Amino acid sequence: MLREFTDSNFIMIIGLAVAFIATVILHGVLKDKLPHDQGRAFAVEGEKSKGKARGSGIIFVLVFVACDLIFNRLSTERTIYLAVITFSMITGYMDDMSDKPWNEYFKGALDLVLAIIVAVTYLKYNGNTFILGMFGSMEITLPYVVYGLLIVGLVWMAINVTNCSDGVDGLSATLTIISLGSFYLLMQEIRGIGSTEYSIMLFMVVLAAYLWYNATPSTILMGDAGSRAMGMMIAITALLSHSPLLYIPLSIVLILDGGLGLLKVALLRFLKIRILTNTRCPLHDQARKVNGWSNTQVVIRFAIIQTIVSLLTVWGYWMLY
Repeated sequence: MLREFTDSNFIMIIGLAVAFIATVILHGVLKDKLPHDQGRAFAVEGEKSKGKARGSGIIFVLVFVACDLIFNRLSTERTIYLAVITFSMITGYMDDMSDKPWNEYFKGALDLVLAIIVAVTYLKYNGNTFILGMFGSMEITLPYVVYGLLIVGLVWMAINVTNCSDGVDGLSATLTIISLGSFYLLMQEIRGIGSTEYSIMLFMVVLAAYLWYNATPSTILMGDAGSRAMGMMIAITALLSHSPLLYIPLSIVLILDGGLGLLKVALLRFLKIRILTNTRCPLHDQARKVNGWSNTQVVIRFAIIQTIVSLLTVWGYWMLY
């Protein structure tokens, strides 16, 4: 028994090391082969990103998927999730490569299809009961259709708020690491380190390797290839925690940073309602343009806020569970 436990942990450690080293090396080798950013016309300091290698999400996502398949235990459910994460990366990368950005309604339709696949897969293997999470260990059972629609909404929101938050060097990846790390602490404390927990560690490791190049001043950008896959990973992790409502506090900075802009645009476009008229969205642009924060200040301060909220959430969950 001890021998098996030791060997298993050794393999897991090797997998994490391979994921980090491979991501760092491949970014260095393939950087010049990636598409280059055209500059973001409406983003604060968007011209500074012009010419940088973009779309490196294809590197760290493929490394993550390969290492998860090689060093983790396989299951049909996990394989489907890996395929969905990969496809969300591929669609993002194709958009990164395009001279003209894809139509937002077309991208929304793709998100919808992926969200439905996740919902059907999760309900098939896990059922329609979940833990309230923020309110203790109370379990709620919903009709499959209702829970499925809620899952679709969660996945769609996670993809898009994470995507909209990718506008400052290191910001979205750092916040994603904090979010996934928080879920890891909760799940590991309750269930130990299983295949889901190990997948979370692998994803955090490849993001850390990406940040080696993306820290201010960055030389590489993840593009939609990375941000869309990150959002998908967070959504799937929230579901597999069986406490999906914890997505709200454990990703609250991502939700506010990227989500308020989506809400602002949607209300204006479809209902002609104006909100936050004196606030720039995403909020990281408000912090830089209006408040005068540097990129580093934005990343560190947003990360501090998310870390404090996450620690309070994790501690409260442990006390109530």
